[in-house]
Amino acid sequence: MLKAVGQALFSTGLQSPKFTEQEKKGPDYEIRTYHATKWVSTSLSAMQWDAALNTGFRRLFNYIQGNNHNKVKVEMTAPVTCRVDPGAGPACESQFTVSFYIPEEHQENPPEPSDPQVFVEHRKEFTAYVRTYGGFSNEKMKHEELQKLLQSLQRDGVPYVDQPFYTAGYDSPFKLTNRRNEVWILKKEEEQQ
Repeated sequence: MLKAVGQALFSTGLQSPKFTEQEKKGPDYEIRTYHATKWVSTSLSAMQWDAALNTGFRRLFNYIQGNNHNKVKVEMTAPVTCRVDPGAGPACESQFTVSFYIPEEHQENPPEPSDPQVFVEHRKEFTAYVRTYGGFSNEKMKHEELQKLLQSLQRDGVPYVDQPFYTAGYDSPFKLTNRRNEVWILKKEEEQQ
């Protein structure tokens, strides 16, 4: 328990999903192709981004603490991603899917979740445009950074998917400096254009 809490508090040295960096188009974002991997996820509908992220995080933290059919503890990983499928309008709930990357040692055969709201997600390979920013991220900052990334992609004329989009956080709430946050917009593949 202490090791997991320590890992959640100090995110250095945590396993992360592997990706291949593509040639940059602009100076203010990266292009990454993430390999096919398994993630443990939970979905919920909500009006508030931060509240949804907190609820989802708690469910997944319980899973890695042993709330799974194997009663096995799973190492904390980074980043914690949040897929956002925006609601139809400003007063509509959005769909949020919060996910932890499943560590290498469990990729082949992840422990089955005990909580019916938690599931193992098989993510196919995907390419994302990634904007990195620091500080303690909140809903307002995520929206601002997402808008900056969209402006950069429009400036560079690259094909992208409007929604869903992702946020990624690498640090615990207790890490005070050199914090790392990201927003991801998926690249539109040729067959999607």
